[in-house]
Amino acid sequence: MRRLHKKPTVTASPDIKVHEPRLSRWTVFLCKLLGRGYLFFFLGIARAVLHNEKYLLDVFQRALSGKSRCIVAFRHPNAGEPQLIGWFTLFKLRHIAASKGVRFPRNSHVLFVYSYEVVRYGGWVAKFILPNLKAMPIHNAKMDSQGMANIYQAIIEGQYPLALAPEGRVSYTGGAVPRLEPGAIRIGFHAANRLADKGSDCPLEILPMAFHYHFGAWGKLTLEWLLKKIEKACGFSRDKSSPFVDRLRRCRDYILAENEARYALQGDSSLSFEERLDRVVNTALETAERMMGIKSEGDFFIRLNKMRQIYWDRLFLPGVQSFSGMSKVKQNIVDLQAGEAWYMGRHLELVDLGWHFRVPLPSEQDPLHKKVEYTQNLWDFASRTMGGALKNRVNIYPRKVIIQSAPPINLSERLPSYQKDKKAAIDTAMADLEKAYLDCIAEAESWYKH
Repeated sequence: MRRLHKKPTVTASPDIKVHEPRLSRWTVFLCKLLGRGYLFFFLGIARAVLHNEKYLLDVFQRALSGKSRCIVAFRHPNAGEPQLIGWFTLFKLRHIAASKGVRFPRNSHVLFVYSYEVVRYGGWVAKFILPNLKAMPIHNAKMDSQGMANIYQAIIEGQYPLALAPEGRVSYTGGAVPRLEPGAIRIGFHAANRLADKGSDCPLEILPMAFHYHFGAWGKLTLEWLLKKIEKACGFSRDKSSPFVDRLRRCRDYILAENEARYALQGDSSLSFEERLDRVVNTALETAERMMGIKSEGDFFIRLNKMRQIYWDRLFLPGVQSFSGMSKVKQNIVDLQAGEAWYMGRHLELVDLGWHFRVPLPSEQDPLHKKVEYTQNLWDFASRTMGGALKNRVNIYPRKVIIQSAPPINLSERLPSYQKDKKAAIDTAMADLEKAYLDCIAEAESWYKH
């Protein structure tokens, strides 16, 4: 194995045109026919169950009957949560509701908000499926008035819940909440305010949703396979006499040292792994900015999102539908810029994973799901170091997913405080959303102890 990733991108492409969101019956049928197999064979999800279903069913019943508006704020610890939610709400939730004596309309579903990046790295499948399931794209790092207008129209005038991830991207951890972005709360308050201005008495509710992954005997076998894969990438032979956690530590420390050498950072044994990795992450982001001639200043995630936008805009040229009429000189210039951006993007992929990987090693006594999560992220750490990306992530198969919902947060009830002090109201709602996620995590951890 010389490289994980495909050959470097050395040519720019015209912008990807995504048609207006609509619900296609043919696409719904196709998802119903192939969706379960996709979840199992591509995401390793053998079973999905719903906990605390009362919250979800009550909120959906109100939203689908036009008595409220809803934003499903789901956690994004892995890469397959949107696909799972889409399949679950389209094909399973209606039957669960019927078993509880609640009738949902046929083809009940949620409307996803997704970044334009998804159709750029997701290929033709994402380009076809997402708009045909009425999902709405938006830019993360630049003004997108049309995207925001579509979102508010869907909330205010539509009957289907909106779904988005307040973490903004994959967070790589189900047992903590590393960070939340305020976008979901801001959108919710603004929509609630517009509803009130129209004289509507429909409350706007935020429904927190979390995911927890369980693994059995087969999960232990595939976990061992993944650790051997990491050891092989590091040039280590398997030491059967070493404890599992020691093997993780040896690989982790080796990969970190290689990254320090890559960025000309002096290893400091007085610093913890997390502190050393933090230096690598910040240097990697500065390197990416320097490659693009961008000054390193301001909020870390604003900088990261800005660089990701530059990366994608150089690979897929905004507003360019074809190269017809473009001079040969210009075409070669944009190709060179795409190649430069592709190499810059290898640093950004390490930054994204590295920021979330600043966590301690699991212990030998920790439950299997914590060891699985850490080992998956350790492989990501290795793959990003070698130039890989999220698509190179390896999931442990098979797994059972528990979908957990929490009590909804009614933003319409908080409008007086929002109109008085927007920042304070948003901060309070953000704290309540984070607490809802942490309560879900605490409840899930209690299941493992019994």
